[in-house]
Amino acid sequence: MVEEGARRRVVVEVCNARNLMPKDGQGTACAYAVVDFDGQRRRTATRPRDLNPQWGERLEFLVHTPGAMASETLELNVYNDKKAIAASGGGGGRKSGGTFLGKVKVAGASFAKQGDETLVYYPLEKRSVFSQIKGEIGLKIWFVDEPPPPAPLSTAAPAADEKADNAPSDKKDAADKESAAAAPAPAAEEKKPGAAPAEEKKPEEAAKPEDKKPDNNGKKKSPEKGKKDGEKPKDEAKPKDDNKKEIEAAAAAAAPASPSKAPPPSPSKMQLATAGVAGDLEIRPQTAAERSMAASGGGSASYDLVDRVPYLFVRLLKAKHHHQDGKQPLYAQLCIGAHTVRTRAAASAGEWDQVFAFHKASLTASSLEVTVHEEAKKPEKEGEATPEDANLGFVSFDLQEVPKRSPPDSALAPQWYTLEGHAEDGAATCDVMLAVWVGTQVDEAFQEAWQSDSGGNLVHTRSKAYLSPKLWYLRLSVIQAQDLRLPSPPDGKAKQFGPAFPELYVKAQLGAQVFKTGRIALGSAAAGASNPSWNEDLLFVAAEPFDPFLTVAVEDVFSGHLVGQARVPLSSVHRRSDDRVEPPSRWLNLCGDEARPYAGRVHVRVCLEGGYHVLDEAANVASDVRAASKQLSKPPVGMLEVGIRGASNLVPMKIAKDGASGSTDAYVVLKYGPKWARTRTILDQFNPRWNEQYAWDVFDPCTVLSIAVFDNVRYKIADAADAGKLPKDARIGKLRIRLSTLDTNRVYVINYALTAVHPVGVRKMGELELAIRFTCPSWLTLMQAYGSPLLPRMHYVKPLGPAQQDVLRHTAMRIVSGRLARSEPPLGPEVVQYLLDTDTHTWSMRRSKANWFRVVGCLSHVATAVKWAHRVRTWEHSPTTVLVHMLLVAIVLCPEMILPTVCLYLFLVLLWRYRSRPREPTGMDPRLSHVDSVSPDELDEEFDGLPSGRPADVVRMRYDRLRAVAGRAQTLLGDVAAQGERIEALLSWRDPRATGVFAVVILLTALVLYAVPFKVLLLGMGFFYLRHPRFRGDMPSAGFNFFRRLPSLSDRVL
Repeated sequence: MVEEGARRRVVVEVCNARNLMPKDGQGTACAYAVVDFDGQRRRTATRPRDLNPQWGERLEFLVHTPGAMASETLELNVYNDKKAIAASGGGGGRKSGGTFLGKVKVAGASFAKQGDETLVYYPLEKRSVFSQIKGEIGLKIWFVDEPPPPAPLSTAAPAADEKADNAPSDKKDAADKESAAAAPAPAAEEKKPGAAPAEEKKPEEAAKPEDKKPDNNGKKKSPEKGKKDGEKPKDEAKPKDDNKKEIEAAAAAAAPASPSKAPPPSPSKMQLATAGVAGDLEIRPQTAAERSMAASGGGSASYDLVDRVPYLFVRLLKAKHHHQDGKQPLYAQLCIGAHTVRTRAAASAGEWDQVFAFHKASLTASSLEVTVHEEAKKPEKEGEATPEDANLGFVSFDLQEVPKRSPPDSALAPQWYTLEGHAEDGAATCDVMLAVWVGTQVDEAFQEAWQSDSGGNLVHTRSKAYLSPKLWYLRLSVIQAQDLRLPSPPDGKAKQFGPAFPELYVKAQLGAQVFKTGRIALGSAAAGASNPSWNEDLLFVAAEPFDPFLTVAVEDVFSGHLVGQARVPLSSVHRRSDDRVEPPSRWLNLCGDEARPYAGRVHVRVCLEGGYHVLDEAANVASDVRAASKQLSKPPVGMLEVGIRGASNLVPMKIAKDGASGSTDAYVVLKYGPKWARTRTILDQFNPRWNEQYAWDVFDPCTVLSIAVFDNVRYKIADAADAGKLPKDARIGKLRIRLSTLDTNRVYVINYALTAVHPVGVRKMGELELAIRFTCPSWLTLMQAYGSPLLPRMHYVKPLGPAQQDVLRHTAMRIVSGRLARSEPPLGPEVVQYLLDTDTHTWSMRRSKANWFRVVGCLSHVATAVKWAHRVRTWEHSPTTVLVHMLLVAIVLCPEMILPTVCLYLFLVLLWRYRSRPREPTGMDPRLSHVDSVSPDELDEEFDGLPSGRPADVVRMRYDRLRAVAGRAQTLLGDVAAQGERIEALLSWRDPRATGVFAVVILLTALVLYAVPFKVLLLGMGFFYLRHPRFRGDMPSAGFNFFRRLPSLSDRVL
């Protein structure tokens, strides 16, 4: 948060550009950059005739509204300066202007604080599809918060008033003079288009020092307005000094006179508009939450995807005695139908300030009664009976007369009510302040209110939003060690049995993660001249807030003794966003035992990799693919809104002891990107209705939303039981929705079937009703996302191995699960692991069958084409075969029509299949998952942990079954390998006769191809293949038999 009165500046350091597109006709470019941010424009100097220009200039911008900086977008445009070309004599008499070289847009949310900035290279983007753009530009962007200036002394107030009174007229006169002096400049430039190069360069050089100074004007010019590929953006008609003086004059005139004046604050956008310097209409990108709030027209979420559920709200503030002798605590009790609830006991003043929300559909009474009680005094002697609490009276409300309220209406003001039925003489003894209204779940008081349908004020039944910790990859490069002092062995015998030269390795530890390098044997430990070198990289997963230290230790393999260790503070670790900047190396002094305070030193390189995306879920169901570095984030392409309407026909999850009844306390968890959303728990309902709505910013359309339903088991014993012994919430079902299958700006209201796989079997658990909307303001931006890489650049420039990615992914899962389990209320590890699919790598016969049939399904189209060709070849349908003959003749005679015809055919097929496209996004497919054909033993094996906890005979039986399946897979792999080995044998003379025959056939084929035209040969081969069955035998062809007789290496396998 920015302190009131403080100013924020954004600093953009334009470092350099690489590999720009030549635009001057001579293979070079005279590049300069124009930066627009928050209605302000700055420009760098021109670097003549350089495709890799170096600027190193800092441009400063004043942030008028620091709270809205995250929604701003900084735009940088690079141009080729034609004036510089004309000045150097290479442009002739060309028009002055600038050729577009590329642009970069950076979201304000990615700006770093001062001290955390890093050099980031942004690829230059096209303005249109037909622009020829290439290259990249290196920028450093950060913001600086300046403290508010101190208040002036009161003695200087009269002088300040006099100065403020004279300032507007003086500044206005100066502004008029400067504007009059600056007016002839554009006119002179228009009159002399063919003037000398020196004369054209003078205005530009005069404007450069002004461009480097930060101006405070609020004029915002759209960078796209009036720009074409052959035009340079026009300079502002007025110098910025004039605008600055007009702004100060307007601010001084608008400020009221006071005895002591504080320094004038930074001009707001309203003052800028009043001063006449506001430019075009400002359009800012909004976040998902802001757009959702704007859609409702008020300060709450829109809730337009769910039903507005009426609730009766009662807000109890306080009560007061009419008599001064009441000193006991007071509490209030609410009675409405079957609901009876009381507030907490407060002092005699009765300060409660509690809100109660009753689901109106479940109310059976027609009136609400609020009673105030005074706690009785405890007996002074033990054993005496405690008297009953005193009833001070009640106040009743008819539900038909309760007013209705819905946001954005202001909150209903509480009123004092005199209690009735409390005294025999009829005199009032107590008043209560409360407010009663009928609202919906959109009401701002609903989230913190006591709720009748979710257990009241239970923490574990409330709706909450969670954020996953920000994850980084920590790379430790171990280079070498020097001056190692090994510990002496404990006795002389150990030296006899040990190796001649000890083997050393480096072990690094971050939290619970431990990784080791390879072993290096010292060449001459006695001489002390050995410097082992590893040159290995160790990769860790670090989560913010980081662990304080990374421990690096050198150990001996044989003795197991520690040679020495050092600690690296993570706060001092270098952060990089790409591979262009090499992190600095450092020497770490190793600390040994008491006898060896200095045990040598190790050379390492440590950095936090911000260019990677740390996967904490399976790659095929990833919901976020952004890089860890904030500077590499891009603005969102759209917004995803999900309304959890309700569920129906849920099965009983908690069965009573007699088995005659059951209950279900269901809640829903949604996960997209780093944000998790948990609905409130509806107690004891088989058809719960949540009617909650959540929104996410979408940065990539090819991502997946994960939703799961659970039965809440923790809330009953969460307070009494130990945190480590809490029961796990039971799974009801899960589904995933891929955003690329959704139409933009359309609302889907769908019932999804919930199917859960349990150790006892597979069963349908009910249905979940959702409302989904994917909003995208720019269709072109959405299409551009399909052409961009799925993962950040570092995943392709410096990729990680599959095994390493799997280890890091499971480490990230454990970190996220542990952090969310420490929230309040906690999101259980079983919930997080279920949504992140932590068990996808474990063996499952059911999943193996599903994957096998998926492969068969993909190859079924090829099998269908082969069957169709066989039917054509065997003349099963004579007209089709005749048409194929005609098509073959047309293809051979007109080969240039093959590709256009194929493309047209595919287009027509796609057009035909458009009618049968999926109309709604699909959820989980039980048939594809093969849950209907799985046996109980296979399910029990799927849920068995590692190591197995089943009896030995069961494990032996499953092992034998696994061996049978693996045997079939082994035979299949052998057959595939044999086909490739036969082709190799044909060329390696392993069978001399077969290879000789093949060589003769190849020679004859070459002679035939030289003599016979290629089209005639194709026609002959096609007609021979499609010949009538009466001209074809029923035995395999000679070529097929020849290939099957070729040798493979299967006979050489032991």
